[in-house]
Amino acid sequence: MSSSAETANPYRLDGKKGLVVGIANAHSIAHGCARAFRDLGAELALTYLNDQARPFVEPLSEALGATLFEPCDVRREGMIDALFDTIAARWGRLDFMLHSIAFAPREDLHGRLTDCSREGFLMAMDVSCHSFVRMVRRAEPLMVDGGALFTMSYHGADKVVEHYNVMGPVKAALESTVRYMAHELGPKEIRVHAISPGPIRTRAASGIDRFDELLEQAAARAPARHLVTIDEVGSVTAFLATDAARRITGGTVYIDGGYNIMA
Repeated sequence: MSSSAETANPYRLDGKKGLVVGIANAHSIAHGCARAFRDLGAELALTYLNDQARPFVEPLSEALGATLFEPCDVRREGMIDALFDTIAARWGRLDFMLHSIAFAPREDLHGRLTDCSREGFLMAMDVSCHSFVRMVRRAEPLMVDGGALFTMSYHGADKVVEHYNVMGPVKAALESTVRYMAHELGPKEIRVHAISPGPIRTRAASGIDRFDELLEQAAARAPARHLVTIDEVGSVTAFLATDAARRITGGTVYIDGGYNIMA
């Protein structure tokens, strides 16, 4: 098969450039997605949170052959702009972006939503939801031929999940944001997706109180009777980034072995 025919394969990402934000270590969901993007032929830009996180992420970036490896702490003024300025200068375009970051102060995450502090709620909303808005605003003009935008949600956005607390309404806001963005950006052939994996043992998830119980319940009650992996999440997300999925947008895509259908 010729290289031009391979490039035209709608199930591949050859020639496409993507940004992955949120890899903390090899067990991160974002890392599973990055591997899947790369396996389909994409060229990647990866970020790391800070100097403390860099030693955990840089070897993964090298293994993936990432073209760009840049710092990005969304709580620090100007870092999102600096990241996208670099992408614009080096690539001049962007075909897909994965936003896989969330945060809430431990005391607010472990307490009742009713008792959540104003500062904790605003921080959780800013890092977990509004940072996606800010990144999409910068990504939009770089998606000259359309593209795909992804952010990570969880079933607790739609149903009450014990101990998920403040992150429930924050993720609900994120999913609503996806729907409105899909409506606004659709005319430009830019798709927007909320990816909702089942519980996975990641560093971020370990901050949820009694998370081991949540894992056990999900494995026992999901119709598939097992937990999902970061690679399974990555495979579905990478497919949605391809041209084969160009008419899918605006929804929450559950990758949880069917757990979300259970009463």
